[in-house]
Amino acid sequence: MLRKRKLARRSARQIPYYKRPNWRVTNHPNPAVSIIVPAMNERNTIKGVLYEAHRVHPRSEVIVVANGSTDGTESLARRCGARVIAVAEPLGHDVGRRVGAEAARGQILLFIDADMVIPARELRPFVKAIHGGVDVALNDYSGPMAGREVHPVVLAKFSLNAMLGRSDLKGASLTAVPHAISRKAIESIGYSALEVPPLALAIAVLRGCKVKAVHAIQVGRINPIKYKNRRADPLTSLIARDHLEAVHRLILEQGPRGGYGDLGRRRDKVR
Repeated sequence: MLRKRKLARRSARQIPYYKRPNWRVTNHPNPAVSIIVPAMNERNTIKGVLYEAHRVHPRSEVIVVANGSTDGTESLARRCGARVIAVAEPLGHDVGRRVGAEAARGQILLFIDADMVIPARELRPFVKAIHGGVDVALNDYSGPMAGREVHPVVLAKFSLNAMLGRSDLKGASLTAVPHAISRKAIESIGYSALEVPPLALAIAVLRGCKVKAVHAIQVGRINPIKYKNRRADPLTSLIARDHLEAVHRLILEQGPRGGYGDLGRRRDKVR
């Protein structure tokens, strides 16, 4: 009998905590950190995502923006105790981040995706950076660069950062999760800009926000299916256009040369 009890306890320990039937998220009534999780048909991963998210900070809330889901993601997230904002129709790429940000109560907003279970220990550096004075804490991951050709999205990220005078960021971008933003910075950037991550990054730099790549998480390894056929990724053209929108904003605010000088050219002498 004693041996059976020991085996039963050992078997229970082997079951991931978030897969146990009575596990629930505990949202703090006065959260310091809001973790925002857009989700569309992510039933297979949502419990693991929520479990790791709620462990990031003792005073946290987890907000799931369930949009266009038909697989029970919304109801499962509710049963897990998360705050759920449900929208019947798909919101489109990145719109869920704005919806979640507008509903958040914390002074630090951490953005993750519902299709990747990232351990809490890997998420805490982003929160810690904002708590230490950073306004925008980026994933210090530049994207896949091992191939013979540079992926268009990677090239767009490097190019935009160079135009913003932030080549030190390399390919770090608000396009990639995880990332965190202070409440003060979001109010300066504008909630609507969160729908276009490169634009939000450009505005943050133009507004003088402290932007820093704080911790590297290679999301391609965590979610390899998403990047397996990245040349055929339908989001490539969308993300490229988002970067062009960011460049347009830079030109509007800093002039046609984006704030750069003319290197001593005397154009007034040209007839």
